[in-house]
Amino acid sequence: MIRLILSMCLTAIASLSYAQYAINGKVVDSSNGEPLIGAAVTTDSGTGTVTNYKGEFALNKLSKEEVEVTVSYVGFEDQRTVINSQLKKITIIELQPQPFLADEIIVSATRAGDKTPTTSSNLSKEEIEKQNFGQDLPFMLNWTPSLVTTSDAGAGIGYTGLRIRGSDASRINVTINGVPLNDSESQGVFWVDIPDIASSTQNIQVQRGVGTSTNGAGAFGGTINLQTNTRKNKPYAELINATGSYNTWRHTLGLGTGLIDNKWSVDARVSKITSDGYIDRATSDLSSYYFSGGYYGEKTLIKAIVFGGSERTYQSWYGTPEAVLENDSEGIEAVIANNGLDDEQAENIRTSGRTFNWYLYDNQVDDYKQDHYQLHISQELAKDLIGNVSLHYTYGRGFFEQYRRDDDFSDYALPDVTIGDTTITSTDLVRRRWLDNDFYGFTYSFNYEKERWSAILGGAYNQYRGDHFGEIIWAEYSSTAFIEDRYYDNDGDKDDFNSYLRVNYAIDDRLSLYGDVQYRNVQYDIEGVDNDLRNLDESTAFDFFNPKFGLNYVLNDHNSFYASYAVANREPVRSDFIDSPGRPQHETMRNLEVGYRLLQSDLQFNANFYLMDYDNQLVLTGELNDVGSAIRTNVADSYRVGIDCNSAWSIDRKWKWLANLTLSRNKIRQFEEVIYDYGANFDEFNIITNQYEDTDISFSPNIIAGSQLLYSPVSNFEIGLLSKYVGEQYLDNTSNEARSIDSYMVHDLRFTYLLKTNFIPELGFSLLINNIASEKYASNGYTFGYQGGDDFVVRENYYYPQAERNFLASITLKF
Repeated sequence: MIRLILSMCLTAIASLSYAQYAINGKVVDSSNGEPLIGAAVTTDSGTGTVTNYKGEFALNKLSKEEVEVTVSYVGFEDQRTVINSQLKKITIIELQPQPFLADEIIVSATRAGDKTPTTSSNLSKEEIEKQNFGQDLPFMLNWTPSLVTTSDAGAGIGYTGLRIRGSDASRINVTINGVPLNDSESQGVFWVDIPDIASSTQNIQVQRGVGTSTNGAGAFGGTINLQTNTRKNKPYAELINATGSYNTWRHTLGLGTGLIDNKWSVDARVSKITSDGYIDRATSDLSSYYFSGGYYGEKTLIKAIVFGGSERTYQSWYGTPEAVLENDSEGIEAVIANNGLDDEQAENIRTSGRTFNWYLYDNQVDDYKQDHYQLHISQELAKDLIGNVSLHYTYGRGFFEQYRRDDDFSDYALPDVTIGDTTITSTDLVRRRWLDNDFYGFTYSFNYEKERWSAILGGAYNQYRGDHFGEIIWAEYSSTAFIEDRYYDNDGDKDDFNSYLRVNYAIDDRLSLYGDVQYRNVQYDIEGVDNDLRNLDESTAFDFFNPKFGLNYVLNDHNSFYASYAVANREPVRSDFIDSPGRPQHETMRNLEVGYRLLQSDLQFNANFYLMDYDNQLVLTGELNDVGSAIRTNVADSYRVGIDCNSAWSIDRKWKWLANLTLSRNKIRQFEEVIYDYGANFDEFNIITNQYEDTDISFSPNIIAGSQLLYSPVSNFEIGLLSKYVGEQYLDNTSNEARSIDSYMVHDLRFTYLLKTNFIPELGFSLLINNIASEKYASNGYTFGYQGGDDFVVRENYYYPQAERNFLASITLKF
């Protein structure tokens, strides 16, 4: 590996001795001559840049005297132009506005622009495709700043998750075409329900902090906004096949009509992904589809989109005991004793090693289907005013199945079984816990652009109806249960309304002001019997006012500064209402962002200071509910403060380096830990509390860094060394080193090659070698503890180990 890197470096040094050329240009709107800021300029060899605040660009260290470039900008027709480096004056490139409304208008209300004083990163379709080997979407976002990913199965397929600045999925707002994706009750996002959505994604914007006002809940630590495929003018077909370690397979077929009669367009995709997973039995069987049909008029855009998928994954939710990862035989025996494992379970934990999976039952699976329907209508109402409305409906249904050993009949509201003189109080059984839900509503926005003013009035009204119930499908002793009897059944209903007004005003060519106010009303009701047979009767309402304001100042052609201050409020999630001690309060965060942007032809750099100051943040207490999920409680005062920065440096015509770094401090001023004490004979129940001050917030590493070192020795061939460092994280809020996730650094190696032929317009080959150094690390975990009197204390840490060296390879055919 070292020899490879050294040879690459020597090749790059030698290349500097070759003749090199430079070109300069300016991109403007042909209708009015205004410069277009941030227009993408790329050469046929793949190098590129973006225009600065005057619409100007420069490409240096080129290998040819005459270069053909492609210039693209949202809402304008792409243009190909040949520029000669010997020209003494700047080449003016005029882009023609598209003769119809562009798809980008659908997501414009939820996006931050070049002059919006928020912290964000954008991923283009090319960047998404380069990293798309069939893994879940979080693994394509892994190299954006302040972001940490994890995978239950260890290899990026199945249940995966992400955190931004330490904020979990329930605090990250996710929209697809402006429509909320977060589950209304848990407020999390389950990417496994929409596998291979990346193949139908045109671009992604990731906002850090509160960001701009958007639809749905959870915009409390970050925002991820996806736009699905936009119109293609020409017919196309693509076939992608990939394979890799752990018997991983991916098959994707995509088709599109191009623009028919200059007005109509239809696109479709189907995908199949399977994997055995790195963890034992952590299999995934995923299917997905995408279909869209659009009408593109001069002043009207109508687009219908249907997408969804089904997943069947073997559960690997429980994690791996620390003793197993450390091959600690004495610790393993303690886990066996403390958890009352039978002989089969004990043999499994003693012999499985790093890939240990707690579950042994053949059908211990999660089985879920989700279908999304969207209808988007955009209309130019006046020269400077465009209206958008989107109708949506999501239908989800499925279950997870569990084999349970020796459960009491009383836990299922069933009588004991009497056989002769023997009374049987417990049984082995198989249960299914179901979720059947509907989510529907509409979003709207009015976009106004005139001279120095830019304004968006937007909002949404959404309803969620969820049915939670459980069934016993088999029992060794059946008592009085029938196969479809529901031993618990409860409903969750949630109505969510919001409206926001966002305004940008340019005082002059340098200074612009930003204001954003949002009102949000939430009504949430839970009624019925919970899975622990408690009666649920919860009805609560929230009214939130979320103001934001800021400014953007352009110092010169290449440098600008911004600052913003925002207040966000957020309701508790379903489990908080059901399990938290006392009545949970809503959370409030005050977010300050101050940033600097450098935009040059060969270097883009962003640096940002942030403060996220919380009232009543919900944090882990150390308690667990009946299925082992962590219980949270409000803490009065906590904060996150840090610096995140990212850069893109085109070193020369062959080398490019993308890097980001986050340094942070994440603290709770006062925290109360909860521990259960069951007494020396386990016949008592007492609660012990421990007080802490100035402790670290769990799962919030102080250092996160990412790097992509890209080398293109010849046209259409790229080698990328991808590196990620994540600092130490704590499993709870006590800052106890014995309850932490060790820091880790992982390197991946990616090869991409694109071959163009007369028969196949594009034939692509890609290879991704993950974790090339076989780093043994865990990216997530949890901890719990209890006592049996003063002489018996149990503390167990569980981790989610990630795969050692493994590979994924794909072949792409585009026609």
